[in-house]
Amino acid sequence: MALNLGVIHHIALNASNYEATRHFYVDLLGFKVVRKTVRANKHDVKLDLQMGKQELEIFISDNFPKRPSYPEALGLRHLAFKVDSLADVLQEFDRLGIKYEPVRLDDITQRPMTFFFDPDKQPLELHE
Repeated sequence: MALNLGVIHHIALNASNYEATRHFYVDLLGFKVVRKTVRANKHDVKLDLQMGKQELEIFISDNFPKRPSYPEALGLRHLAFKVDSLADVLQEFDRLGIKYEPVRLDDITQRPMTFFFDPDKQPLELHE
């Protein structure tokens, strides 16, 4: 019998700069702020965001260790967004000044995709 784990509750990211992170995820990508929690005992700020039904928790502190940030580095995961038209989104990215890698075709689906990066170089994917 397979486990029934339901749906993914949230995705969590670590970041280092509150203003840059909030600007990127809220002002540029369009996430809605659900709550901001200053956690003095942990020396960080927790920013709860939402897009559609998906929640994103971002923990912001300058105490996190650095790690490789290339999308395909060993052990590293990334957040992927499914979009209807990659060309339309990239046109908006150009307008907003969000840099991204050259578009390529996914090896399996043969659909266009690319990676872009948040202010802490966290890899993010766009997949059509």
